Formats: sequence, C-alpha cells, structure tokens
Amino acid sequence: MTIDTKDMLNSILESLSRIDYIKPDEVPNIDLYMDQVTTFMDAQLIHSKRYSEDKILTKTMINNYAKNDLLPPPVKKKYSREHMLMLIFIYYFKSILSITDIQTLLKPITDKYFDSDEKFNLTDVYDEVFSLEKEQIEAMKQDVIRRYKRSEETFQDAPEEEREYLKSFSFICMLAFDVYIKKQIIEKMIDSLGKKEEKSEKGKEK
Repeated sequence: MTIDTKDMLNSILESLSRIDYIKPDEVPNIDLYMDQVTTFMDAQLIHSKRYSEDKILTKTMINNYAKNDLLPPPVKKKYSREHMLMLIFIYYFKSILSITDIQTLLKPITDKYFDSDEKFNLTDVYDEVFSLEKEQIEAMKQDVIRRYKRSEETFQDAPEEEREYLKSFSFICMLAFDVYIKKQIIEKMIDSLGKKEEKSEKGKEK
C-alpha cells in the first residue's frame, strides 16, 4: 500500500495557505434576499469546500438557524450586513459544535452587539476575532509540519508494504487527538459561559 505522504503534506499546507476570512469591507453594506446571501457565502468560502458540489449554506440551513435562535429573523425577508457576519460565525462553529453550544456562545453577542447603536458593534467584534487569522494559520502550518515529521518516525518495524499507510494513520491520529482535546476545552468554556449568563439573567429578574 503506497501513499505519497510528502505530497499529502504539501497538499495540506497549500490548503491552509488558501484559507482566508471574509473581511468586513467585503460584506455587502446593503440588505440581501436569501438567494443573494447563499450566492455570496458560496463564492466567498469556496476554498473551504471538500467537494465542488458541497453547499456552504442552504436556504433550509439559514431558516433553521433563525428558528433555533442562532440568527435573528430577517426583516421583510432581507438579511442585513450583521446577519451575514453572524452567519459566518455559525458556519465555522457548526462543524465542531452542537446547535445548543452555538446558541450559548452567540446569544450574548447577538443580544449586545446585533443592530446596536453603540460605538463598539458587531463589525468590531468580527474584525478583532478574524484579524488573528493569518497569525493562526502560520502557527498551524508549523504545528502540522512538526506532527508530520513525528509521524514519519513511527512504525519503523512494521512490514514494509504497510509502513506508509501506518505512518499516515499515525499522522491522522495525532491531528484528530488535537482536535478532540481542543473541542473538549471549547465545550468546557461554553458551559462556563452559559452558567455565567444564567446567573446574570437571574440577577436581572430580582
């Protein structure tokens, strides 16, 4: 079983290099209808697709987000710039978090910053978070290379015909364990944030 792991690594690093976030000034400053929203998101996030036929966001997904209070409802069937920013957050979170966790995480953001007249608004929140993207990607590349090199040292005593596959398996396991641990950390943080929010709401009721 032959696997060109160096080609695989180069492909991963190239994919990481293509990752880019939607900058605030690229988000339309006019209200959009549903079809315009899905077209915009599909065009902007095309590099995050696994397969060309994959959909970034569908009408059904967006409607469900509104029904589940992840996204404020549209006004007269139109979605504002702030709706778009929230949808981008949801898109990135939905692959690793449950709807309940996304609700817990985004509700304070929506309550405080969505359609706000305050000087510090949702655009500021979005820009601050995603401006870290380039720094994160460079660090991630180095981490992936380090794990790849470590995986190449594994299974030296395995049968030669299976060695490359087992090294790739080892590489995948290291990456998967990293994702698993970080997901556990994220969930614990969300649970903590949810408890703080509950206390805050109870305090307002008294």
